[in-house]
Formats: sequence, structure tokens, C-alpha cells
Amino acid sequence: MNLHPQEMAQVAAAQAAPRLDLYSGIHKALRALMADTLLAVGRMDTDDALELAQTSQRVLELMDFCLSHIRHENQFVHAAIEARAPGASEVIAHEHLTHEAHVAGLVGLVAALRQLPAAERASAALTLYRQLSLFVADNFQHMHVEETAHNAVLWSRYTDAELAQIHQALVASIPPDEMMYVLRWLVPFMNPAERHAMMADMQAHAPAPAFAAAMTTVRPHLTDREWAKLTRGLGLAAVPGLVSA
Repeated sequence: MNLHPQEMAQVAAAQAAPRLDLYSGIHKALRALMADTLLAVGRMDTDDALELAQTSQRVLELMDFCLSHIRHENQFVHAAIEARAPGASEVIAHEHLTHEAHVAGLVGLVAALRQLPAAERASAALTLYRQLSLFVADNFQHMHVEETAHNAVLWSRYTDAELAQIHQALVASIPPDEMMYVLRWLVPFMNPAERHAMMADMQAHAPAPAFAAAMTTVRPHLTDREWAKLTRGLGLAAVPGLVSA
């Protein structure tokens, strides 16, 4: 995808005065989840039935998450791009179709692996690992294009207030169970400023039980130092139960 001079200027300007980025946070979550799942498959003991079941289930959960992410981008982000820059999302939209096909293939490999006798699992697991590696590599490149080329189009044609409305509509479409899964991979892999901004917004606008559930979800995946920074920034350092001993 080629950038027009106007769009190149938007990318440069965003480096000096950051714009609202619809991709950054969720892509950090995706990169973390993909890498963690790939490493788990690589170290999986195929002679251990429980480990095989648990690890292969993680692959299926990743695949479900990827399909959901594609749907969200198509419905909200690509629709916004096409509304003001027709054709600008065409290449990435085609890659989404390729990813969906790759997901189906990986799901098939998991199903086949689960049905194999123990003596044949190691070879099938290696095939799954290699195919998942290719899927992750392709997605990492894909996300880079979205974060640069697609953001340039969005920034040159939308204000931050308009982008915020798109993001809010996208988030509102996510069911609560899926949102907790997203938060588990999203919040721990943000930097402290991003983490605080996200949870402060949730603290201000979400129902108290939802905010408490989110904090409980992310706590096991933060170090004590990270947790202390977050709770202190949110004004929760003195609240019992929200700070580790």
C-alpha cells in the first residue's frame, strides 16, 4: 500500500504529537497472545494427555480471538477507511481472507493431532508448530502495515474525536466474556502510561463490578511493581484487596 504525501505527513506528525491509535493496544495483545501460544506449542509434551489437551485448546482460543479481531476490524475500522478513502483497505481486507483460511487450516491440524495415537503425535505437533509460526510471522507483518499505512489514512481523514467514537462503538460490540479475555492479554503488555490510561477510563465509565472484575483479571499477570504503579495511579493503593501484600 503506497502512502500519499499527505498521509506520510500524518505519520511524521503523529510521532511528534501522538494521535489516537486504534491499532496499538489490541495489536500488543495479539502479539503477546500469539507469541505465548507459539512457545507453548513448541515446548508441548505430546506424551502428556492433559498438557496436549490444554495446549491445543490454547491454539483454538487464539484462533477464535483472531477471527473475532478480523470481524471487528472489518466492521468498524475498514468501514471507516472505505467511507473516506475508497479502496484504501483493499489489500489488508484480502489478507484478512487469507488469515481466515489459515485459521481453518490450523484448527484442522489441532483436530487431527487430538485424534492421533501417542506414537504419531510428535510429528503432527511439529507440523502444527511450524504452521503456527508462519501464521504468527504473517500476522506480525500484517499488523505493521495496519499501524503505519492504515493509521496514516485514518489520521489524514478523521479527527481524534471521530476516531474515539469509532473505538467506543467497537468496544461496545464486544461481549463481556470476550472483553475479559481481551483485557487479560491487553493490559499486562501495555506500558505503564497506556495501562493507566486504559484502566482510568474504565474506572471512570464502567460499572464498578466490571472495573473490579477487570482488575482481578489482570492482577496475576502484572509484577508487584507494575501493580503498585497502576493502583497508585488509580488512587487505589489504600483499598483492601486491590494491592498485594
